[in-house]
Amino acid sequence: MTAVGIDAVEVWTGKLSLDLAETFAPEQGDDPAKYTKGLGLRESSFPDAHEDIVTMGANAAHRLMERKSLTPEDVGRIDVATESAFDNSKPVSTYIAGCLEQVYDGDFHHANKGERKFACIAGTQSLDDACNWIRAGRNRGRGALVIASDTALYERGDAGEATQGAGAVAMWVTEDPALVELSVEQGYGSADETDFLKPNQQFPSVDGKRSIQVYLARMREALEDFESVAGDVGPDDYAYAPFHTPYPGMVRKAALLAYRHTTRGTDVEDALAEDIGRQPRREAFDDESAFEDAVSDYTDALKERSEYREWYDARIEPTLAISERVGNWYTGSVHLARLSALHHAAANGRDLAGEKLLVASYGSGAQAEVHAETVRDGWREEVDALSIFDRVESRYDLSFAEYERVHDRHNHAKQAELDAFTTPEDEFVFDGWGPMNERTYRYVE
Repeated sequence: MTAVGIDAVEVWTGKLSLDLAETFAPEQGDDPAKYTKGLGLRESSFPDAHEDIVTMGANAAHRLMERKSLTPEDVGRIDVATESAFDNSKPVSTYIAGCLEQVYDGDFHHANKGERKFACIAGTQSLDDACNWIRAGRNRGRGALVIASDTALYERGDAGEATQGAGAVAMWVTEDPALVELSVEQGYGSADETDFLKPNQQFPSVDGKRSIQVYLARMREALEDFESVAGDVGPDDYAYAPFHTPYPGMVRKAALLAYRHTTRGTDVEDALAEDIGRQPRREAFDDESAFEDAVSDYTDALKERSEYREWYDARIEPTLAISERVGNWYTGSVHLARLSALHHAAANGRDLAGEKLLVASYGSGAQAEVHAETVRDGWREEVDALSIFDRVESRYDLSFAEYERVHDRHNHAKQAELDAFTTPEDEFVFDGWGPMNERTYRYVE
């Protein structure tokens, strides 16, 4: 079977940055450690006055096409994943195609376009759709642009305000990819949940405690389902395990669950048993509450073990370096985690070619997906071309008063006037409103 996967990636981070410890925490009367250690976040990214999900997605896609010397004729599909859409009929992909047609000869009239919505997992679902389209032989030699673009805003004063973020990830999906090949085996965990939702509203309604529980439950189901088709997963089978990262503190919880699951019935559990006992088995308990208490006690003990800490530091911590600087990008979150892992390997001189990643995506409402990816020979060149941290460092640092104005600008109910903090250059910008109340865009050289 021909390898199918991600050939190249580009990123566009919102051009503004808010320092959570130095700028946000003092205004909230909070200890900075609440954000840096508790949530695991240092900064959030925000769109400037002329930016939105279309400009960020189009700019990421344009960078990708330029770097790969692509033309519209090379593109057979444009899929956009977002949970920040502003039109209930016209997909964001058409706006992005319209932007790109301003700078290229030719058009995307023969490219299939769509928009995916399932909270944060939609980016992975769009990636799956593109891979399946190619495997089915319907691509006619062309590739697919998969774009995850979101502005993750919360109401002022909401508990989720510190996790905000904005940016876009564009992926070029092809046969014989240079970056990673996706496995055909996938595992799912899905249920009708109301942990996080936006019923005809911009800002989410969130049951925080329930959201964590649902995230962990669906992840466990997806891992079990993946093992049913791909075989048992051991703790050392994968070089890195990129998770959906609404904030790194959530990933810590998921990683501990994954380690406990993958070491169950293994030599690792045997070695740990002398000090912390064996993992509780449900069949040994008549009372569900007693079983859950036993699992909680075991998990607390496991978290302190050096075996777990070494595994976490090697396979999970490196996936968080980008997210802790930019916040939650919703549909782009897990794809930043992948890039962070690859960047870590490159920075440390590790040759990942042929090694595997275990990718765990999640979307509230709720669904998780687990699949494997094999790192390809061209991965290092692609990661070096991205220079992601240079882009993170180039953002404009907001004062708290400026942050308040930015939030009002992107609050759909206010849409406050705001002069841009940065000067557009070689990028698409929001240009106002058309006669049917549509958003309009132009390219600034």
